[in-house]
Amino acid sequence: MCEMGTGKTLTAIAITGALYQAGKIRRALVISPTSVVSVWISELERHAAFPYRATALLGDRQQRLRALRELDKWPFRGLKVAVINYEATWREGIAEALLAWRPELVIADESQRIKTHNARQSKAVHKLGDQAEYKLILSGTPVQNNAVDLFSQYRFLDPAVFGTNFYAFRNRYCVMGGFNRQQIVGYRNMDELIRKAHRIAYRVTKGECLDLPEETFENRYVNFRPADRKLYDRLRRTSVAELESGGRITAPTVLTKLLRLQQLTGGFLRPDESARPEHVNSAKLDALMDIVDDYVICEGRKLVVFARFTAEIDLISKALKERGIRFGCLDGRTPVSERDRLVAEFQNDPGMKVFVAQIQTAGLGITLHAASTAVFYSLDFNYASYTQALARIHRVGQHHPCTYIHLLVENTVDEKVLASLRKKDDIARALVDDWRSYFE
Repeated sequence: MCEMGTGKTLTAIAITGALYQAGKIRRALVISPTSVVSVWISELERHAAFPYRATALLGDRQQRLRALRELDKWPFRGLKVAVINYEATWREGIAEALLAWRPELVIADESQRIKTHNARQSKAVHKLGDQAEYKLILSGTPVQNNAVDLFSQYRFLDPAVFGTNFYAFRNRYCVMGGFNRQQIVGYRNMDELIRKAHRIAYRVTKGECLDLPEETFENRYVNFRPADRKLYDRLRRTSVAELESGGRITAPTVLTKLLRLQQLTGGFLRPDESARPEHVNSAKLDALMDIVDDYVICEGRKLVVFARFTAEIDLISKALKERGIRFGCLDGRTPVSERDRLVAEFQNDPGMKVFVAQIQTAGLGITLHAASTAVFYSLDFNYASYTQALARIHRVGQHHPCTYIHLLVENTVDEKVLASLRKKDDIARALVDDWRSYFE
């Protein structure tokens, strides 16, 4: 359990090499988010001081299976390493091939991806772990929402720690309440849980192992025009009325309403679910372009911009093009094969000044410390995504103080989201128990 930027990939490579050189393993499987698969290949090239052959299992099913077969046929001495994304581990044909390959070591990178005990990818990773002699989980944020996030990750790592029954685990450490007693309203036996978890865990913080520069957080408040404020208030009142008249309140229904309010603070409104979002205001965009003028044009510095929605990313990209500023852009639409090139260009090319990134896509596994300032144009409710994004610039190799700027439309949901992230709230529970506060 290492904070972002403390070198958990390098540590895992060193452990892998030690196991290989001791004759313990011949095959290793790394499971990671899609955006990090190619990062593992490049990190092995940089750091592995032992003979190996590594292959990224990407593409369609046949391409992945062919790559695995070719890796297995590699005739030379060395460790065979296959790297695959979580979503592919449970696919028909691929799941069976991975089990038949029988890796002695399985590494689950960003292991919070298997925190849901009954998800298909979690179950597939559990099966791989059950037949592997050695297992590692790597995460800076193993607990994202509540303590039960640990169960599935430890079920993979060592079932002897917390067992294999999720409900027994939940009954032991959680107090249930709410509708049909299905909501976690408290915890118990936390000392025991922490003691058991730390028996086989190693925790590293940046403060313990790195001499990194200071971080500064700045909120820049943006004001709506009167017409935009009226539109926001009307949408807010409509959302409250619909929730109050819709029967049982659930986190997904509240999030759907908040999503529309967040889109509006970013400059967009979707008239209905089937329509394309319409650009209705430029409040945040104007504020961002002021920052670009100050940091990039006037001072010649590099800048990272994180945003939640692709419509925002497209709008920002258009504005940068109009100013003649070279930039890289990485979101869920960016081909995996292009991502390493974009990051390398931003890191190494003085002419590429801005990197625009979708927070859910670029928050993992990439280094952007050519910049020391990051702007959060918008945020989601995921604390792990937020902290991962912070670590893209504040990591090994950064020699300048880091500044994070949050763009917030005053008296809107923007402030509520940031406040929840800073408190590390159990978002699902807060949205149900205190949902009205998000619409005030």
